[in-house]
Amino acid sequence: MKKNMQRAKRKARVRGKIFGTAEKPRVTVFRSNKHIYAQAIDDAAGVTLAAADGCKMGLKANKEGAKKVAEAIAGAMKEKGIETAVFDRNGYIYHGVVATFAEALRENGIQV
Repeated sequence: MKKNMQRAKRKARVRGKIFGTAEKPRVTVFRSNKHIYAQAIDDAAGVTLAAADGCKMGLKANKEGAKKVAEAIAGAMKEKGIETAVFDRNGYIYHGVVATFAEALRENGIQV
């Protein structure tokens, strides 16, 4: 329980500082023990512009899965003409799967 509360505090602290728009959406990543998910969100309008679901793609929540999910969401964002984004680590520590996801976004042409 303490671990979840600490993540919720980190999430709230980070979310208070970042904001996504239609031109520069907020890319948020969620990882469970089994899967990884990502969304590009326009906070001004309150809509999801692009999404990638590692569960539907049959990927696990490891570094290889994070790279594939990042490729998928980067492709969806490029189709909509989005080149830059704000990265929301969603309260997770920036290492391992989350860091690999952000690096893969950069490799696929999204400036984070």
